[in-house]
Amino acid sequence: MAENSRIEWTDTTWNPVTGCTKISSGCNNCYAARFSERFRGVPGHPFETGFDLTLRPERLNQPLGWKKPRMIFVNSMSDLFHKEIPLGHITAVFEIMEQANWHIYQVLTKRSSLLQSFVNARYRTANAPAHMWFGVSVENTSTTSRILHLQKTRAGVRFLSVEPLIAPVERLELRGIDWVIVGGESGPGARPIKPEWVTSIRNQCLIAGVAFFFKQWGGRSPKSGGRLLEGREWNQFPPQHLGRSPLRASQAA
Repeated sequence: MAENSRIEWTDTTWNPVTGCTKISSGCNNCYAARFSERFRGVPGHPFETGFDLTLRPERLNQPLGWKKPRMIFVNSMSDLFHKEIPLGHITAVFEIMEQANWHIYQVLTKRSSLLQSFVNARYRTANAPAHMWFGVSVENTSTTSRILHLQKTRAGVRFLSVEPLIAPVERLELRGIDWVIVGGESGPGARPIKPEWVTSIRNQCLIAGVAFFFKQWGGRSPKSGGRLLEGREWNQFPPQHLGRSPLRASQAA
């Protein structure tokens, strides 16, 4: 089922796959896993099997029915490049994104090498269409190697989701990166985030001319810490966003 998302940097979520497995420390308190497992064993519920990896072919055509342009977060409840997802299903997702090209698609993964391999094999002679944005999650310095795979991906728009930020990242390699999102962890046992970690990344983005979006401080709930950084909200989007998704146009600057 799609929904109007409460995630500040998107309009709608689209989940042609649900479920995943944890691969790094950023996954430890995964909100999607926590939400899904609440319904494990509930007959007829979409998450009757909890957070087990599940293909949802019946959802593939959803973007075709959304006639007004939206920014769509692809697989907010999974990872499209999980190694157990058949290539045929990933291909079907890409075919819909190519066909319903009035939307912006935000594809985020921790499996950065598989992202690079798939995208570069599909778009051998040119970048992927500009309405398809590709990003990787980076939660600490040890996961910044994912950025190298993203930089080698034939993408028109590349972004980083530095969330949950659980340790300082002193230097981000921002060559070829269009957008950086930063956020603190939320939920039971949320690990703390320090202001100097955030301002360091913000300053690196300002120097490099990269759009910066601060999503949340986090805490017991996503909204409990608010979104102000040094007295203001940071709601920047890549310039490729302008004119494509009116629901967020007011936040582009």
